[in-house]
Amino acid sequence: MSNNESQIIRTEYSDLMKKSYIDYAMSVIIARALPDVRDGLKPVQRRTLYDMHELGIRYDKPYRKCARIVGDTMGKYHPHGDSSIYDALVVMAQDFKKGMVLVDGHGNFGSIEGDGAAAMRYTEARLTKFTQEAYLSDLDKNVIDFGPNFDETEKEPLVLPARVPNLLINGAEGIAVGMATSIPTHNLAEVVDAVKAYMKNDAITTKQLMKYVKGPDFPTGGIVVNKDDLLSIYESGQGKIKIRGKVEVEDLKGGKKQLVITEIPYTMIGSGISKFLNDVANLVETKKTTDIVDISNQSSKEGIRIVLELKRGADVENLKNMLYKKTRLEDTFGVNMLAVADGRPETLGLKKIIEYHVDFQFEVTTRKYKTLLAKEQEKREVQEGLIKACDVIDLIIEILRGSKSVKDAKACLVNGVTDNIKFKSNISKKMAAMLRFTERQATAILEMRLYKLIGLEIEALQKEHEITVANIKRYEDILNNYDSMSEVIIGELDNFKKEYGRKRRTVVENAEEAVFEEKKIEEQEVVFLMDRFGYSKTVDVSVYERNKEAADKESKYVVHCMNTGKICFFTDAGRMHQVKVLDLPYGKFRDKGTPIDNLTNYSSAEEQIIMVCDAEQMRFVKLLFATKQGMLKQVDGSEFQVAKRTIAATKLQEDDELLSVQVVTDNQCVVLQTKNGYFLKFSAADVPKKKKGAVGVRGIRLQKNDEMEHVYLYEDGIETKIQYNEKEVTLNRLKLAKRDGVGTKYRG
Repeated sequence: MSNNESQIIRTEYSDLMKKSYIDYAMSVIIARALPDVRDGLKPVQRRTLYDMHELGIRYDKPYRKCARIVGDTMGKYHPHGDSSIYDALVVMAQDFKKGMVLVDGHGNFGSIEGDGAAAMRYTEARLTKFTQEAYLSDLDKNVIDFGPNFDETEKEPLVLPARVPNLLINGAEGIAVGMATSIPTHNLAEVVDAVKAYMKNDAITTKQLMKYVKGPDFPTGGIVVNKDDLLSIYESGQGKIKIRGKVEVEDLKGGKKQLVITEIPYTMIGSGISKFLNDVANLVETKKTTDIVDISNQSSKEGIRIVLELKRGADVENLKNMLYKKTRLEDTFGVNMLAVADGRPETLGLKKIIEYHVDFQFEVTTRKYKTLLAKEQEKREVQEGLIKACDVIDLIIEILRGSKSVKDAKACLVNGVTDNIKFKSNISKKMAAMLRFTERQATAILEMRLYKLIGLEIEALQKEHEITVANIKRYEDILNNYDSMSEVIIGELDNFKKEYGRKRRTVVENAEEAVFEEKKIEEQEVVFLMDRFGYSKTVDVSVYERNKEAADKESKYVVHCMNTGKICFFTDAGRMHQVKVLDLPYGKFRDKGTPIDNLTNYSSAEEQIIMVCDAEQMRFVKLLFATKQGMLKQVDGSEFQVAKRTIAATKLQEDDELLSVQVVTDNQCVVLQTKNGYFLKFSAADVPKKKKGAVGVRGIRLQKNDEMEHVYLYEDGIETKIQYNEKEVTLNRLKLAKRDGVGTKYRG
């Protein structure tokens, strides 16, 4: 076959297609869609930021047209469509999508409601100070590797020397071939603390890391409602996070109310808001709810504000749950923490991402200080040569004046070659032959200016030399000592946290599953029964009446309530837990019931129940709170008409416990009894009304090592007896005193 003829290669078509598709898929995965675990950036983001850095569009310089940035990036580094580059630039400037914006945009960069950015010819941009300091500093110190660009006319960084775990802080979204990544944003300060904790103890568990990283921190705020699922998500790198918008209830004139959505789920950004408005309108049209009178979107630059005006008497809680169930006000964020690690895609847990980041930090810091050390060592060599030259300057001048060329002078300075140089005396020749400067020192001596021989300049040179020696010592310590390098890295992280850290926006909690009852349950009275082991149930009133004697004997608490209401539990830890009556098992008298721990946030191991009551009845009563340290207060029961499952019912002093919560009226008498037998009787009207968040006032002056043991209430005129030390005490016969007295020791 001659050289001019083509060579035909026979191959199976399917093999060729297979190979070509795999090559294409890997290209999309590695070089387009997935971020690098080290800097958390996709190639298009990295190239755009680097191009802005090279163009000098720093945070302290004027803005430049985005068209210029996009064109330059496309021509030098990213040979793809201009829209892909501009889209990446826009997202990096949107504070509602990124935990920390990397680009400072000037002009219309779109809105949270889905409005697109203006064309690139109208908008301007520059780097933020954070990006400049955390992602692009030290590029001149050989901290990362550069590679050729697509046409090998430029060099581009293979990774940026990111000082913070950008993959966690800004998250990532990308669809590759056969795989996708979805990483939520996190709080900078929390992530920095987690990195520091890992550096101090690399055996730290994901659970321990989550003491620092509480969960995702979305720029749109919202509420993560499945806190208990986060540990498995952060361990495996995969899972589903449930997020809700923040809904507030505002009172209007005439007893009306309105629901105001002030924060939306991160997944609702863009067209999701208009979709939500349409879904709510649809619920009204299809008569799923008749409680909503009007809906308006009052969002502005100040933030999200979607208002649902309700009719008088609307069931707010039920409506909230309907919105969670029927619209995207509660949504799921699918987590798949996939990133390129060591050149291949890998699903990473929280600890693994931090591990890769810390390894990268040590690599970058090592390279930085090796570069700095080499420069300082060069400086030291030159400085030592110049100091030495100043001591024999007359001889050096004689060598220079006697030389015919720079080559001869240099040969003499470096190797002591004196053959082609004229000397004034043999002594000078002998001394010149002993000179042994290095090449670098000789060059510096030959280039030295005469003013350097002035006394002050020589002193300055010696001081510079001392600084250089100190720097070398410090750099060698950093390079040779793990703790010293850790200190440097942690110091940098602390600076970023101090300057750029902010409070968390997203609340992380365990919330009740949104239960929306479309059909009204027939309201009826039931009796709540709970035994001393915490097993609870509700029974019909007629069932209770038939078994009244056994029920009262076996049950610790018996409460008459409506099946549509709630039961409140006050505990000695000063908390109030609530459970819906409908959530309690209803049935036969001999049914065992369900442990109350399973239905509320109450933990029998940590706190003891001291009172159980019907939530509905509380709005009509006042409650007397008493603690073991003798603090008292009256609280209006309506303060406990709350939607939350658990609230702080009172404020306790250090080492104090809630002793008693009882329904009280002003015409009753209060009798306080201490452990050591002191009794104090006074009018209930002497106890002031306070808010639930108050500590209260002192009821009795306790003696040393004494504490309150019982609080009794009775009405004057009704003889009331109690048992104390196996003796009967008639409360009516006790002397009436004032609150905050010492009381009288009971002698029997």
